[in-house]
Amino acid sequence: MKNNFAENLNKLGFPVMEKEEALDANAVLAEVVKNKDMRLWDGFPVMLANALQKGLFDFHKTMKYLNKSDKDTLSELTALSLALYHNLNMDNNRSKELYNFLNLSDKNKYNAYLEKMKSNEDLFVAKRKMSSQRLKDTFRNYAFTEKTKLKELLELKDEYNLEFALSQVFSPKQKDLFYKKLKNEKLTKTEKEYFSRTVKKRLMALANNELHSLAQKLL
Repeated sequence: MKNNFAENLNKLGFPVMEKEEALDANAVLAEVVKNKDMRLWDGFPVMLANALQKGLFDFHKTMKYLNKSDKDTLSELTALSLALYHNLNMDNNRSKELYNFLNLSDKNKYNAYLEKMKSNEDLFVAKRKMSSQRLKDTFRNYAFTEKTKLKELLELKDEYNLEFALSQVFSPKQKDLFYKKLKNEKLTKTEKEYFSRTVKKRLMALANNELHSLAQKLL
């Protein structure tokens, strides 16, 4: 009830802070295995990659949540995920370490999955058919989204750094003229004169290599 109330407040535009509970990634991945929902299984490589990246996945702890049959499924989904990472050239040290936890039978399945993925053949996990192409598309979509988020974050950081640096040198009015000139926007006669008389001189000083070198030595 408390969580629903917080969610409803968020929907009404008044987000509230909630105490964040520690994520048990092993329990979540175990539930995904037991759920047997193929949409979730398509996303298992994404979830596993996230858990590995954040250091939240423990193969043996996840196994403890499962019965014998589901343990076999977890091993197959893990082998499948590792094969997918390798196929997409996205494996890393953590995934390579995880490969060592697989037994010989699952390593053979890993090789079989890898071969099928090369030709986009369907493959089977716990006797359930899965599409190689759909697995790749699901993971690529996730990777693209994460890359886009990172790009936006870096752009925002760069924009903030530039804005801060400009504010140290130019007044708000001078900053506006700087951006207008940068965007090739038309300036009024008064703006042109002010830009030439004040802003341009400061820009010339900033562009001076010797001054730039001296400033770096002093900082």
